Amino acid sequence: MKNLKYYIQKAYKEKFAIGQFNFSDWSQVKGIVAAAQNLKAPIILGTSEGESKFVGLQEAVMLRNVLRSKTGLPIFLNLDHGKSAEYLKEAINTGYDMVHFDGSKLPLEENIKISKEVVSFAKWRGVVVEGEVGKFGTDASRMYTEKFEIKEEDLTNVEDAKNYLSKVKVDVLAVSIGTFHGIDISGISPHIRMDRLQEIKKVINTPLVLHGGSGTPDEDIKEAIQNGIVKININTETRLAFSSALRNSLEINKDEITPYKYLPEAIMAVQEVIEKNIKLFGSEGRV
Repeated sequence: MKNLKYYIQKAYKEKFAIGQFNFSDWSQVKGIVAAAQNLKAPIILGTSEGESKFVGLQEAVMLRNVLRSKTGLPIFLNLDHGKSAEYLKEAINTGYDMVHFDGSKLPLEENIKISKEVVSFAKWRGVVVEGEVGKFGTDASRMYTEKFEIKEEDLTNVEDAKNYLSKVKVDVLAVSIGTFHGIDISGISPHIRMDRLQEIKKVINTPLVLHGGSGTPDEDIKEAIQNGIVKININTETRLAFSSALRNSLEINKDEITPYKYLPEAIMAVQEVIEKNIKLFGSEGRV
């Protein structure tokens, strides 16, 4: 099986994006993987620090191994938004394919210093490293009923990104370009600042990552992929589909206590969200 670096470069050259879909429960994974099987797409299973501590690092790796063996698909595992080099090293040693160091709230030089430490540790182990420059001031577990304003100073500064990449050889870079974690249900979708993305793309050759993909307009996503985005993270949209379908199932079947009887609706809801996004990202049939 080709490794994740191969698929990142393939996505960069052929202009599609690999979906990263976060999970904290096996039922979510069933829906995610069923979608990937149907559409023959490479996928990244993501776990934040919180999700990975709930699932277990070793358990997540074993789950990926079983799913790879069973499906034959390129299924990869990323430690998302790791805040410390120590925890990322633990994930690497456990068998994660990729780690994301989120030093976006640190001074740039401190972000660079810790990122270099992570890259040095990951490089000879063949693990992909995602860096980040720019801030996301929101929460993936929230639905925002009010319009959320992205501050100009939180967007990725082009010179900061250039400076960071001149000193740190990460495989991909997450950039803040107008999207946010969580989902906006106020009726105003977060739009990608295409001008900022294009400015970044002009001065760097590193593949880019879009966080906060949930709720972003389809046309923005498509244009972003044409401008260097190779990985798009989806979490809130999947959580919302899963929890809404589960609540509905339990409401309809108030006396049902058997999980395998009330969970299929939630699993199918996740699968539908993932299939929609795989098609949008252009990763269908890319295995």
